[in-house]
Amino acid sequence: MERISWNQYFMAQSHLLALRSTCTRLTVGATVVRDKRIIAGGYNGSIAGGVHCIDEGCYVIDNHCIRTVHAEMNALLQCAKFGVPTEGSDIYVTHYPCVQCCKALIQAGIKTVYYAKDYKNHPYAIELFKQAGVKTEQVPFNGLTISSLEE
Repeated sequence: MERISWNQYFMAQSHLLALRSTCTRLTVGATVVRDKRIIAGGYNGSIAGGVHCIDEGCYVIDNHCIRTVHAEMNALLQCAKFGVPTEGSDIYVTHYPCVQCCKALIQAGIKTVYYAKDYKNHPYAIELFKQAGVKTEQVPFNGLTISSLEE
């Protein structure tokens, strides 16, 4: 039996996290990894204890749901909350990060962003990653379904 690659393993974790998302517009998961160890994970959803999109709908302004905290931000904030350093870490995200998450990832010291799907890849985010020396790499993902987890 052949094992999956590290990239596939961590991307699968991000897809699993995305299954916890409470946003109805897009489900996203993110896994922060250092030295081949998972140090944090996040998914897009409302603040802890808050109203969720799945309960009351998305709160959309300028075509963006402002009710949700993005998966990348939730993962970074989990590190901050528990005092886990992110400098030199990698992140695996189900979708290409938005500009705001891009800036946060750079400031947190993330060195590589692995993503499964292109999603409105903003030219400024691409430029900022290049400027900061943050590597981006698409990791194709074959898929994860609940039925495959039950087998």
